Amino acid sequence: MQVAKNTIVTLTYQLKNLAGEVLEESSNNEEAISYLHGGYDGIFPTVEEALEGRQVGDNVQVTMEPEYAFGEYDAELVRVEPRNLFPMEVVVGMQFEGAPEGTDEYLLYTVTDMTEDTVVVDGNHPLAGQTLRFECQVIDVRPATADELSHGHAHGEHGHVH
Repeated sequence: MQVAKNTIVTLTYQLKNLAGEVLEESSNNEEAISYLHGGYDGIFPTVEEALEGRQVGDNVQVTMEPEYAFGEYDAELVRVEPRNLFPMEVVVGMQFEGAPEGTDEYLLYTVTDMTEDTVVVDGNHPLAGQTLRFECQVIDVRPATADELSHGHAHGEHGHVH
């Protein structure tokens, strides 16, 4: 079966930076990911496009510029906040939800630095601004079920579980 609209595609993958450093991976079939193919936003659109028409056993490599991966780095999403707005146990690396000023859109902010009086938080994705290489192997392709189509995502072993 070929990868096509309304199929469930299961992949093993590696996400690397341009230096070849592995940032994320599924190293075996138990860690594989599954997504509903065909514009359901289950995987990067450039990866989905490259997988169209592929079949089990095929390998695909896609280089993604920042705008096609996690976006450009936006310095305006870095904020310095008063320390007293945070819990006493705050440490670098903790994450908090918040909305940039003037918007109702919530972002996940990561604490990147602290002083006695301030906390620096960054609303950018940790991989924002980076060109990335996505390498994958198709390990399964099957028709989506009616439930998966109505929910807009894969169910089961490597997909979403209700």
